[in-house]
Amino acid sequence: MENAAAAEIMPKKKGVTGSTIKLIAIIVMFIDHTGAIILERMMIKEGMGSIMDVSSAAMFMQQNMALYISDIVLRLVGRLGFPIFCFLLIEGFEHTHNVKKYASRLFLFALISEIPFDLGFKGAFFYWGYQNVFFTLLFGLLVMIGLRFIEEKTEWNKIIKAIANVLVLVAGMGAAIAMQTDYSAFGVLTVAVMYFFRNKKTLSAGLGCTTLTVMSPTEITAFLVLIPIHKYNGERGWNIKWLFYAFYPVHILILYLIACALGLSQVAMF
Repeated sequence: MENAAAAEIMPKKKGVTGSTIKLIAIIVMFIDHTGAIILERMMIKEGMGSIMDVSSAAMFMQQNMALYISDIVLRLVGRLGFPIFCFLLIEGFEHTHNVKKYASRLFLFALISEIPFDLGFKGAFFYWGYQNVFFTLLFGLLVMIGLRFIEEKTEWNKIIKAIANVLVLVAGMGAAIAMQTDYSAFGVLTVAVMYFFRNKKTLSAGLGCTTLTVMSPTEITAFLVLIPIHKYNGERGWNIKWLFYAFYPVHILILYLIACALGLSQVAMF
């Protein structure tokens, strides 16, 4: 009873909880996908896909400047999403009591999300050339499982461990390339880089953002995630695990339905 009473009067840690970081990820992801699923369809409908030369590009920009800038802003905000997903993936891996169940959950939502993802980004029920980000995170998780297994092999020397680490990482990146997942090999590499430096969370996130920016300079705004991650206090916060997982396929489907309502469902996506 005394311990319970003491726990009740203990002040909460200052900073940002895990649930707050999840909510940030949800918000920026929704913003990003609004641009990708709706605004970019609008631009394609307005002729972006038929730009052939400087003259037609200039005319398109003159007529659709506000739409174009709005899309860029939304997509730049959305760059914060993936490094947060990677950070939360590593935190989940570090604290889960059942890594097999964790991997199974990622795989389940990868399957659940695939049709909404294909509809939202390609306008088709099935599109085998591009898979959703849950597959990328799943491969990242499998890589971390392999890296942890290698870490625990105390009888192996450093050279053998280094070679084994490279092989595990190459296998994970190769799987992402073969499946053509969102963020592909660089997504898996980002997870691995952040995992290696997981004990220094701000540095870990910074190196992850650097890896993404090497992949594409447009990922530069991802560095803004250093602010909430630096403030992370290590506490879970609200239990919104299932909301966090379910939001991904649900919001993509909702955005696609909005696109349909706007008469954009037949617009051919790139």
